[in-house]
Amino acid sequence: MRHWRQERGLTLAQVAASTGLNVGYLSQVENGKASPSLETLGALGKALGVPVTWFLVDAVPAPRVVRAGEYRRLSTAGGARIEVVDAGLSIGLRIQYFTAPPGAASGLQAHIGEEHHIVLSGRLRCTQGEHVIDVGPGDYLVWDATVPHEAVCVGDEPCTGFIITHRPHGWPKE
Repeated sequence: MRHWRQERGLTLAQVAASTGLNVGYLSQVENGKASPSLETLGALGKALGVPVTWFLVDAVPAPRVVRAGEYRRLSTAGGARIEVVDAGLSIGLRIQYFTAPPGAASGLQAHIGEEHHIVLSGRLRCTQGEHVIDVGPGDYLVWDATVPHEAVCVGDEPCTGFIITHRPHGWPKE
């Protein structure tokens, strides 16, 4: 509570006036000498403009970082290179960065969930059944990945971008 009160530049008296709570009691809460009820936490959250859950977090785990040189690298039979950006840290997603020289292909594939593509450079020809769609820089494509699909880098320049897919429960970490 002290952190959020001080961050907002409020005194205990101002919080007390806003919540209808006693200044002495609020001081005890800040010093860990009193345990507020959920109703009191709700009033404090409203007065400080924060969700009640923010008062219940003791320690926040540190963010996890995967440095660019630490990505797991994969290659497709068609000549594209894929780097697993999330290094297996993500619980529900798999995030990959791809680079493909002109003519490189992902190969025909299918898997569970959706597959999202964000093209950063170059042009991709994405084929799924009778659908053939060309996408370029800034374009976003999503398809049902259970239906066989393939992406080919077309044109004269390499393709780069991100592929985001569902990581099925139980997949091993990368």
